[in-house]
Amino acid sequence: MSNRPLVIGHRGASAYAPMNTIPAFELAADQGADGIEFDVWLSKDGVPVILHDFEVDATTNGHGRICDMTLSALKQLDAGSWKSSAYADTRIPTLEEVFSALGERFKLINVEIKSDDAMIAGVEAAVLSVIQRHRMQERIIVSSFDPRVLQRFAAIAPDIQIGFLEWEGTPPEAYGLAKLVRHEALHPHHTQVDEGYMRRAKDVGRKVNTWTVNDTAEALRLQRLGVDAIITDMPDVMLALFR
Repeated sequence: MSNRPLVIGHRGASAYAPMNTIPAFELAADQGADGIEFDVWLSKDGVPVILHDFEVDATTNGHGRICDMTLSALKQLDAGSWKSSAYADTRIPTLEEVFSALGERFKLINVEIKSDDAMIAGVEAAVLSVIQRHRMQERIIVSSFDPRVLQRFAAIAPDIQIGFLEWEGTPPEAYGLAKLVRHEALHPHHTQVDEGYMRRAKDVGRKVNTWTVNDTAEALRLQRLGVDAIITDMPDVMLALFR
């Protein structure tokens, strides 16, 4: 893999299957992705579950905030029909279910811990518990846009890689706090990455895993710059390109 970046399925192979679901992750594995990326929240009863938004409305047939719903209630929701009738009755997965079903199929799994002021406390410890139970420490990188999340996770998990997620609208105070937090990788939006960005990252010994790359010309540009991983909705397209 020395001549190409790792190819990470963004919420799975989400161009083709409902994002952040077992079918999307299985498809990414079948396409040959090196890894997957997904988003984690806590249910009302403290279970790490996989969904992008804080509310379930956009990708399920339900309504409301994850933190107000128990796992049992979340499991009643259809998280697949919004994408295609072929995925009707697909359920919101737990972190435990993802690791049990697919943990052995990937070289790297990027667990993005989401953040909201109303989020249930303890998400970092809950995520770490599942990682440790499945002995996944060496194949996990935990990322977040919120450096407070990373700070709390780093304090309890010194042996797990951390990535600071950023985009063009990242506020200065987030950068200020991120400088104080151990992190082995930077996760910029691909439009932020140029020669200067790569030079600065390498000067401080950080990997660069960039998101979300679906354009082949852009992927080749990033490969030439030397990024370590690209996060994409279409792992099959990117792997064919690099081959």
